[in-house]
Amino acid sequence: MISVEGLKVEFGVKPLFVDASFVINDKDRIALVGKNGAGKSTMLKILCGQQKATAGTVSIPNDCRIGYLPQVMNLQDDTTVREEAQKAFADITKMKERLDRMNQELAERTDYESDSYLALIEKYTTEHERYLMMGADSHEAELERTLTGLGFLRTDFERPTSEFSGGWRMRIELAKILLQKPDVLLLDEPTNHLDIESIQWLEQFLAQSSSAVVLVSHDRAFINNVSNRTLEISCGRVIDYKVKYNEYVVLRKERREQQLRAYENQQKEVAEMKDFIERFRYKATKAVQVQQKIKQLEKIVPIEIDEVDNSAMHLKFPPCLRSGDYPVICDDVRKDYGAHTVFDHVTLTIKRGEKVAFVGKNGEGKSTLVKCIMSEIPFTGELKIGHNIQIGYFAQNQAQLLDESLTVFQTIDHVAKGEIRLRINDILGAFMFGGEESDKKVKVLSGGERSRLAMIRLLLEPVNLLILDEPTNHLDMPSKDVLKEAIKAFDGTAIIVSHDREFLDGLVTKVYEFGGGKVREHLGGIYDFLQTKKISELNELGRTEIDSQRGNNCFPVREQNVPREGTSSEQQTPASEALDKAISYAERKEQQKRKNRAEKAVKESEAKIEKLEQRLKELDELLMQPENASDMVLVTEYTSTKSALDEEVDRWETLSEQLEEMI
Repeated sequence: MISVEGLKVEFGVKPLFVDASFVINDKDRIALVGKNGAGKSTMLKILCGQQKATAGTVSIPNDCRIGYLPQVMNLQDDTTVREEAQKAFADITKMKERLDRMNQELAERTDYESDSYLALIEKYTTEHERYLMMGADSHEAELERTLTGLGFLRTDFERPTSEFSGGWRMRIELAKILLQKPDVLLLDEPTNHLDIESIQWLEQFLAQSSSAVVLVSHDRAFINNVSNRTLEISCGRVIDYKVKYNEYVVLRKERREQQLRAYENQQKEVAEMKDFIERFRYKATKAVQVQQKIKQLEKIVPIEIDEVDNSAMHLKFPPCLRSGDYPVICDDVRKDYGAHTVFDHVTLTIKRGEKVAFVGKNGEGKSTLVKCIMSEIPFTGELKIGHNIQIGYFAQNQAQLLDESLTVFQTIDHVAKGEIRLRINDILGAFMFGGEESDKKVKVLSGGERSRLAMIRLLLEPVNLLILDEPTNHLDMPSKDVLKEAIKAFDGTAIIVSHDREFLDGLVTKVYEFGGGKVREHLGGIYDFLQTKKISELNELGRTEIDSQRGNNCFPVREQNVPREGTSSEQQTPASEALDKAISYAERKEQQKRKNRAEKAVKESEAKIEKLEQRLKELDELLMQPENASDMVLVTEYTSTKSALDEEVDRWETLSEQLEEMI
């Protein structure tokens, strides 16, 4: 179907790959694998014609239709779901216009016996038959069936695409590709932004599809379930394994062991030749043999050993200022998009140092609440960000926000400040952007490389509240592990939106479940949450009936609706009810007064801390100037201010704890 011969791609001094040759046949389901930056996304772009190779040829039949799902999409927000999906029928629409023009011409012409008229009739007949074979008359019904099959409700069809999360917008793009019915599907990280239920649906679709498939994914289970052939890009070469991914892993291990043995034997042979040449170089009786050995040595082609990607990111979040006890407090928060309510009555408190997970099906409001916390979108209700909070935010589309005209080095150089600028090369090297990699333009980077670059930007400034929206997308398994360990060691607070239960396991101590317009709190780790829900996979969240509002710490719990211990609402008399209300009112009033005094004391302490920190910063800048280095007046003031700040912080902690007990 598609033939690739002698392909070569160069971006720098070292080629990305050379002499790549393979054929994509009907029914092939190819897993394209290789380490990050090996050229997987580049290969897909070349196959679909979006990028040109330095050398070699890609032969595609004229009638072969290719559907390409890129890793990074530039989505438009000016259409509805239906209008966006209808773009899949652009070819059918053009064909209809051609048929209408030919039909009009046939009606106007009178030279019925001419060759051109007969040729026009034949062309019209052929085009019309093709038009009918493409199911053009029923494409609207097919559009609705496809969108419904992907999880959209009919009420969603007229909603703007801008109202949907990244996962649902990815489904719209998938719907467009499926409606086009291409002969070859090129999918670059199709599982990114998809929930587990969607991934399983996609697995089933690809297994039943008549199209050839070439896919790139870091989801091992997904590519193993889909693939029947594996192409590996390694050492600048493309190696073809005629087996599914799991079998490829075994064969690759055997292949590498054979290469190592052959390499060791070759090195031993080379060493023996060099030793012979050195020993008998100046012996006349051995001159012929020495020359033979030299020629043999020149003809030896060094054996290359397949690359093993042992590199990994070394993440270390810099020290940060101590934040308030409650970085995020939501009280009765609600978000609507027109008539659609994403969530309402969201009441939650995240304490300093907690690592929490936001889980649930796509479109239930996880990223939306994150945007509310970031003040990126309006909402109703009260949402407080605590004292001294410095937020580090990694969004789903972070990689798309990078300036493609800059190099890797320039991207970091533009945001780095102070002494950190002297360490840019070291930081880039730790993230596998060492050497000439730092001179690459952002526009040629793969999705994984862009995500790593965006992560570096996040790490350049000290933060005490991390908000990570699908941080593991585009990261391979070693990188996920290192990121997980870095977050576990992070001193601050972390909110993690993720569908990756293995990543969340052992990392979070509290889970917030999004579903049905509500947010429910579950104490414990991700597997405790799954056990509580009596499910084994996160994708089963949408299939189980949502627990009643009385269970699972469903927010909000109204205290006044809970009967007192030992009584019931039916047993209480009107008189006792009135007495209880009077006592309750007086107690609440006195409690509110104490709470107001405590809140005022905390605010005054916070203001004092802020003033002392500002003065400390000013003194620090003054003492950094050479002429003030020995100014004892400034040194004394700095010491006393630092001492006063430490005392006030201790006082603030005591006041905050007292306030916490009152809440």
